[in-house]
This record gives sequence, structure tokens and C-alpha cells, in this order.
Amino acid sequence: MRAVVQRVSRAQVSVGGEVVGQIDRGLLVLLGVGLEDKESDADYLAEKIAGLRIFDDADGKMNLSVTDVHGAVLAVSQFTLYGDARKGKRPSFDAAARPERARELYEYFVSAIRQTGLPCETGRFQEDMQVELVNDGPVTILLDSGKGF
Repeated sequence: MRAVVQRVSRAQVSVGGEVVGQIDRGLLVLLGVGLEDKESDADYLAEKIAGLRIFDDADGKMNLSVTDVHGAVLAVSQFTLYGDARKGKRPSFDAAARPERARELYEYFVSAIRQTGLPCETGRFQEDMQVELVNDGPVTILLDSGKGF
């Protein structure tokens, strides 16, 4: 499972002109699910993201988590994180999980984030979404559950 985690001062996702999820200070998480991913991958990323110390403390040092700053998470599914463009110019998405399994693990991830006590907004799975954000810093972290344990 792969996640692009962006520290934001605000973010929102819209479908067909309707805002379906939005947060103020917190983390925008673009989440991709791979063929081999399991619930343990989602658990790992949820715990890692909830505790990731990328918010500034009183001294301006990245030392606080989204939990510490009482922030929120906006989780958006993004199968293109598994795009492989090493051959040719058109990416292959063969390593991405099939939509049924990806939806199951995405929803499991959202539930795992909420179980940490964090508010979690979402996009709409398998929809054409427009994501707007103000990246604070900018701070962007790449996480991959396959490289974490």
C-alpha cells in the first residue's frame, strides 16, 4: 500500500462540482492499494500516519503529529500511485489491486484512521475527483507499507 501524505492548511475533494470531503489543518492522504496488500498494510499506514511528526512545535521544529495538533485527515483513493512507466510512455497499472479489493482496503484504512481518534473525511472511490489543497511548508512524505516492515 502506498500513500502520499501532504501537510495541509486546508484541502477538499469534489465530485461533479459537489464538495464531498474537506478539512482544515491536517493531512491529505492519497492512497494506492497494490495487488499483494492486506489489512495489516492498512493498519501499518494508519498508525504511521496518525503518529507522523511533521507539524511544527513551538520552536519551529517538525516534532508534532496530526493527532498532537488536533488536525484531520482527508483520504483519497488513487490507484495511479501504482503506475509503472519504466517501459514506454503509457503507464501500466498491473500492480494496482482490482477495484473490489482496493475499495475494501481503502474503506478499511479509513476505518483504521478513525479508530485512532482522528476525524477522517474521504473522497468517493472510483469517481472522477477534483482535489484542492494548500500544502503547508510544503511538506510531502511518501510511505510504502511494503518497505516498512
